Amino acid sequence: MTSTLPWDAGRAPHSRLPQFCGAGTPTAGAAAAARVPRARPKRCTATPFLGTRRPGRLLKRAGSQPAAEMQLPLLCCLGVALLAAPGWAAAGDGVGEEGPACAARVELEPGLGPDGRCGAGPAGECALQVRLPSLTIPLPAPLGRLEEVLKEVQALKDAMASLQRSCQDCRLQADEHRDPAPPPSPGTPGEQDSDLRAQDLESQVHKLSSELKGAREEIGVLQRRLEKLSLVNMNNIENYVDSKVANLTVVVNSLDGKCSSQCSSQEQIQSRPVQHLIYKDCSDYYVIGRRTSENYRVTPDPKNSSFEVPCDMETLGGGWTVLQARLDGSTNFSRGWRDYKTGFGNLRREFWLGNDKIHLLTKSKEMVLRIDLEDFDGVKLYALYDQFYVANEFLKYRLHVGNYSGTAGDALRFSKHYNHDLKFFTTPDRDNDRYPSGNCGRYYSSGWWFDACLSANLNGKYYHQKYRGVRNGIFWGTWPGMSEAQPGGYRSSFKRVTMMIRPRHFRP
Repeated sequence: MTSTLPWDAGRAPHSRLPQFCGAGTPTAGAAAAARVPRARPKRCTATPFLGTRRPGRLLKRAGSQPAAEMQLPLLCCLGVALLAAPGWAAAGDGVGEEGPACAARVELEPGLGPDGRCGAGPAGECALQVRLPSLTIPLPAPLGRLEEVLKEVQALKDAMASLQRSCQDCRLQADEHRDPAPPPSPGTPGEQDSDLRAQDLESQVHKLSSELKGAREEIGVLQRRLEKLSLVNMNNIENYVDSKVANLTVVVNSLDGKCSSQCSSQEQIQSRPVQHLIYKDCSDYYVIGRRTSENYRVTPDPKNSSFEVPCDMETLGGGWTVLQARLDGSTNFSRGWRDYKTGFGNLRREFWLGNDKIHLLTKSKEMVLRIDLEDFDGVKLYALYDQFYVANEFLKYRLHVGNYSGTAGDALRFSKHYNHDLKFFTTPDRDNDRYPSGNCGRYYSSGWWFDACLSANLNGKYYHQKYRGVRNGIFWGTWPGMSEAQPGGYRSSFKRVTMMIRPRHFRP
């Protein structure tokens, strides 16, 4: 006979106890036990089975109802405390009506004596004992793949070992084929040494560059001093020689006059071949009474051949030897060094006498230079220099002019940067000017004593009217209105130009 549990009567205080899941299969002694109603979704807990192991045995004797009511709640609480924690109970195989059945149950049975009777407890009560089943702890589902994971890890280890062996083989092969002296990698001591050497070389280069610059400046100073000394010495020597030659010429002329006056027979003298005296320039012909402006043969230096020159016997008393003439553009003045050396053109129209001949003429006597200019408006002006000398070819036909006077302005010594005095002669094929970036003769298409580049150029291109573009025409920088801007950007040109010389001490 089975007794009903005290909390099955539905009293309120017992409703606060933990809810149990669906009961397992009860024994015959616990068939009357009722499930407690659920207030929330059930979790799997343990279902206490309260009863006897032996059917027909009572849990307690008659008259022991109060004691049972005292002990059963305590045992139930113990069972709940032991089996309510998650993971302690193993999941059952079956599922009841209201949820999974608990696999673990707490069995309460009386503690019977050897004879199978109660009586060990006070007042003849049977003491209850708790019987726990064998405990099975479930593991998480992923742990079931632990063996597979271990196999995969072992496979990875084998692959890593194979890769390490391959790397070792590669290193051995690389060591066998490596160059004996590979270049140093960045940051190695070899590269640092290279950087230091490069810095030392760079500092040495800078030092040598500064020294070279100073040496160039010193060379320039010495060269300018040498040019001055050379000019002075050459001028002095040539002037001394010229003076001696002039004295000899005077003596020869005087002796010739004396010989002519002392001859007894004038007819005998006239019957002999006439021996002409040396005429150095047109002034000598003027002295002997030749006053017609035409071409005469002169011999400035007896060691050189004579040559013809045009003589102007009218301008300012006459006696002028013409060196250059421009009047109609019939002669091209854009020529090379050789043509300017020997001379070119038509002596009766436009020509350049030749640098070699000009040198001989200016060497034989102290000469003055006269330049006559006329523009297309009929304006005529002149420039006069009291000294004029052209050196030989070895000195590049260097020009020297003296003091200026006249009406056209001193264009040959226009300024410090445009000064044709003491300058070498330049042609399109021979660059002797002071312009560092090119050839002034080639740019202005003529030969002249260019500086860097010009304030005068009487050998420029002949234009029959005003022109535009590069100032490569006949140019005289001090001509009135020449530096002023012309309407439309036009440049003035000249109709007639003449360069001529005569001895400084000549008196007509």
